[in-house]
Amino acid sequence: MRFTKMHGIGNDYVYIDTAAEAVLDPEALARKVSDRHFGIGGDGLILIGRSQAGDVSMRIFNADGSEAQMCGNGIRCVAKYAYDHGLSRANPMRVETAAGVKTIDMVLGADGKVASATVDMGEPELYSQKIPVNLPLERVVDEPIRTSRGDFRMTCVSMGNPHAVIFVDDIAAVPLESLGAEIENHALFPQRVNVHFVQVRSRDELAMRTWERGSGVTLACGTGASAVCVAGVLTGRSGRDVLIHLGGGDLRLRWHEDNGHVYMTGPATEVFSGEWEG
Repeated sequence: MRFTKMHGIGNDYVYIDTAAEAVLDPEALARKVSDRHFGIGGDGLILIGRSQAGDVSMRIFNADGSEAQMCGNGIRCVAKYAYDHGLSRANPMRVETAAGVKTIDMVLGADGKVASATVDMGEPELYSQKIPVNLPLERVVDEPIRTSRGDFRMTCVSMGNPHAVIFVDDIAAVPLESLGAEIENHALFPQRVNVHFVQVRSRDELAMRTWERGSGVTLACGTGASAVCVAGVLTGRSGRDVLIHLGGGDLRLRWHEDNGHVYMTGPATEVFSGEWEG
């Protein structure tokens, strides 16, 4: 089975073109290929397919085999793969996801290949029952959550998948592996949740660390960065246009006031291709 390894600022996935390769059990395959010791290594598996609703489609599976609705870093790589490998020459490109069809504007490098892209991530979902969060509130903005490490205040946003954003004074001091896993599986979240700890550097600049649902600690999360941008505005901590520093690099986010959509800009990188015989 032919595959390509790609990443968006360190958020790395194994990509397979399903028009060329049949994938019968993507959940099991995701667990195998994601293993960084016995597999290819990655945060999960992304399947690129044909689409009647868009130019191409994508399905994303976390490292534990669970299927996610959307991946902001992954979708930039899907657009790059589709353009660079001739699946579609559309620019902007429309990619069908489980969270709807997303539009990606791509910037080409000197070699004619995609170097970076801006993704229209759509409107954030803020209604608590649709995220979902088990709280009797219309919105969850700076609301308390109790953990074994003490109480925090969280803001919850869905960008097609659920996110809990927690602002702290020092993200380096957060025990991310233990606390991230605990909050991911907290009783407040019936479908689990992605967890982000955020430090404010200025109104225009934030830093974040991420625990992704089903994958654990990752170097970046595009939907998470989008949720962080929204949470910064809702809590009055940041403006609508922010530079966010993640473990693997930077993303530019803008929550547009006119149409309510979040736009994310960042690079997409192809690392290598190979053949999986596992």
